Amino acid sequence: MSEPLKAAFLFIAPEADPAVHRQWVRTPAVHVLAIAVASYAQAEEIAPRLVVEEGIGAFELCGGFGHEGAARVAAGVGVPVGVVRFDGHPGLGNVSGDSLFGRRRA
Repeated sequence: MSEPLKAAFLFIAPEADPAVHRQWVRTPAVHVLAIAVASYAQAEEIAPRLVVEEGIGAFELCGGFGHEGAARVAAGVGVPVGVVRFDGHPGLGNVSGDSLFGRRRA
């Protein structure tokens, strides 16, 4: 039997602490690590470490990541990155994360 795919789901949540707000879900074929981050900068910092330290082979980013946020994460990981898409995310006041965290904000 082959090893399960290890993937990470990153989502944006105000006041999130990725060291605390994280949880594995394991099925026979896929192990998913869900992690909350408070900003694009946190996602950019943690994602490459997850590839090295946890063996993460793919990422799914929540709809709070706009185009810019997804590109910033993808640029640093070297593994496939998928994105859930909202034009305005309900958990972020119905705006894209790009308007909150983009253009070198966080």
